[in-house]
Amino acid sequence: MSRVKKSILYWLILSPLLVVILFPYAVMLSTALKPRSEIFVFDPVWWPSTLMWSNFVDMWHAVGFGQALKNSLIVSLTSVAVCLLVAIPAGYATARFEFKGQPAYRQFLLITQMLSPIVLVIGIFRMMAALGVVDQPLGLILAYAAFNMAFATWMLQSYFATIPKELEEAAWIDGAGWLQSLFQVFLPMALPALAVTAILTFINTWNEFVLAFSLLRSQDSYTLTIKIYSLVGAAYKINWDHVMAATLLATVPVAIVFAWMQRYMVKGLSLGGVK
Repeated sequence: MSRVKKSILYWLILSPLLVVILFPYAVMLSTALKPRSEIFVFDPVWWPSTLMWSNFVDMWHAVGFGQALKNSLIVSLTSVAVCLLVAIPAGYATARFEFKGQPAYRQFLLITQMLSPIVLVIGIFRMMAALGVVDQPLGLILAYAAFNMAFATWMLQSYFATIPKELEEAAWIDGAGWLQSLFQVFLPMALPALAVTAILTFINTWNEFVLAFSLLRSQDSYTLTIKIYSLVGAAYKINWDHVMAATLLATVPVAIVFAWMQRYMVKGLSLGGVK
């Protein structure tokens, strides 16, 4: 069977799953573009009589979407930077050096992934309150970086272990120091793993709800997940056209990034497992 026929066959097999995955996006887009009078009509119609692109503009100004988007970008990008800043040397040390308790340390990294933020939310809240960073982006950044650090370290150490140590030794022979060889030789070769880890960490922080809901109080500090929840959970009247428009704008960029990088993500997850 030719490669084209195999691809067509695979797409046909996966088409029911594709429909299930894309169905929520179709509902969001249809509702976001409908006039408010057509949202709850019976029988429901998929294609609105008038495409209300103005719903996106009205939602942006009415609910303060721009500020929430800015907060989410600041928190997510800074969390990723802080997480990688610690995970890179931790992953490098785990992959390159032997130390007492190394197997237990690796198992500990896996065990921490079983913990949900909701289990530790009370302790985290009290810690952030003691530091005086409740309802501030800094508190959320520290919490997100801490929760994703073990995952990032595990991902990076698996990839770092596949890079030949002889390349660093050659740099040492040429006079490079440990830190110089790390930044000029090692990390450029690990850029695929760094990119994959950064994207997965970004997605985790972008979509997180429990910690943001616990630590943020004022409207001005809300991230997108809390802002969208407030449109439904704290209102006497729900404007579903605004809710769906906000949800679509919040999810589509992440979905595009994930779909675009999925092959690199699978490669990054599998490297280190097969020699």
